[in-house]
Amino acid sequence: MSRARGPVLVSYYRGYLVPYVPTPEPVVKAMLELANAGPEDVVYDLGCGDGRIVITAAKEFKVKKAIGIEIRDDLVLQARRKIDELRLNDRAEIIKDDMFNVNIKDATIVTLFLLTSVNEMLRPKLENELRPGTRIVSHEFQIFQIPGWRPKKTVKIYDGIVGHTLYLYVIKKEVKELRAGASSRTPTPHSKILFLKENT
Repeated sequence: MSRARGPVLVSYYRGYLVPYVPTPEPVVKAMLELANAGPEDVVYDLGCGDGRIVITAAKEFKVKKAIGIEIRDDLVLQARRKIDELRLNDRAEIIKDDMFNVNIKDATIVTLFLLTSVNEMLRPKLENELRPGTRIVSHEFQIFQIPGWRPKKTVKIYDGIVGHTLYLYVIKKEVKELRAGASSRTPTPHSKILFLKENT
């Protein structure tokens, strides 16, 4: 999203309004650098807008696969057209759907530029579907400010106009074993927060 100049467009994910404001290109690169994206990675951008993170991940960081999920028809069309123009179809893909409906279990990196309220709604999905070692980079908005969900790293950058804050989270623990144990208990709102590394 970043800072808006002119009318703010919106998308709706499960009824949550998400303003669409494109992430500046220097921030896109900084997010992928913070995640240490490379040829072995599968990147998912949730609410991908015009696909710029997906395209940069495939074109410049040479990731194995970059997948964007976007619900708005016009943005999906724009992103797919750019991918076609750059001939990145073998490693870049845009899925038209609500991000809550798409399984992201094969991700090694997830990028977010959503609101804190939407990040909070995504938290169970991230915990349930992502594997240990998966990196999550959120632009501007933290996932949820509770113990165990503190970012592993926080980076502040300047795009030449305004400053931006990036948060890196990393899934840890053997989640299958922990979830198997948790499934036999009555779940609590914070029962899986230990899956994320804290600042060191």
